[in-house]
Amino acid sequence: MKKVVGLFVIFVLLCVSLSIMNPRFLSTANLQNLARVVGMFGIFSIGVGFVIITGGIDLSVGSLFALLGILLYLFLVQWHIWWGLAVILILLIAMLVGFFHGLLVAKLKVQPFIATLCGMLIYRGLAQFIANDATKGFGYSEGFERLNHLATGSLWGIPMPFIFLVIIGFFTWLLLHQTVYGRYLTAVGCNEQATRYSGVNTDRVILCAYIISSFLAGISAILLAFYSNAIAPSSHGSFYELYAIAAAVLGGCSLRGGEGTIIGIVIGTALLQVLQNLVNLLGIPSSLNTSVMGAVILVSVVVDLVMKQRKSNKV
Repeated sequence: MKKVVGLFVIFVLLCVSLSIMNPRFLSTANLQNLARVVGMFGIFSIGVGFVIITGGIDLSVGSLFALLGILLYLFLVQWHIWWGLAVILILLIAMLVGFFHGLLVAKLKVQPFIATLCGMLIYRGLAQFIANDATKGFGYSEGFERLNHLATGSLWGIPMPFIFLVIIGFFTWLLLHQTVYGRYLTAVGCNEQATRYSGVNTDRVILCAYIISSFLAGISAILLAFYSNAIAPSSHGSFYELYAIAAAVLGGCSLRGGEGTIIGIVIGTALLQVLQNLVNLLGIPSSLNTSVMGAVILVSVVVDLVMKQRKSNKV
């Protein structure tokens, strides 16, 4: 909890400083766009956070966005499937991907890094093959305007992706912090073998974590597809997995597992997007974005290691 409070204080100070340096930060248009992006990135960052809490990692998220985006284009534009059914199909495919990753990690004991790295390569390649490496778009969303509104519209001035984040954040908070599964998830991350000896089906716990991660990635994939309205299979979603990992780690998730909060992940996502906003408003070259992500992950990991060592020394 101390990490979350400290992170929130840093977030507030950064927002205040940025608003002083550039008053445009507090403009309605900028705040709405910021909330929209935080919503889209926060949803799949929560999913990746579930995996990290188990002591795993998910590197396939960005490539999965490309594959699901291309499939959504096929369903809606080429095959003219009803948008409700198309959404269900996208989410089912995403859950199957998570099930596949979970089986590799939990049953076959493949290292999460290897399992999801292979997935990252496979899904990106499939997206490029299906689309013939051509950029696909949704045009004016004829026939699925309501889905487009749900992805890009607003309710009482609040962007829909941010509303989805609040709803999903609430239910995942209940799942992680108020249920037996959440306690098992944390226990698996702390010590999988000891948890298994306690009678917990650790394979099922890990499997569910990967399914949750991919399911939430599926929701974000739909939102991102309409947000960009143009899906280039070779680049759509590139490095987005790093944003999720950085947000989760910055929000208090330990890469060694066993620790993490939903509120921390959401604040971590918001802080990263404010940093991105800082880059844009102050005219800093956007090419430094990935450098910022790398620095954030490195600093977060180092701080986590230092805190762990201090706790062990006190004991």
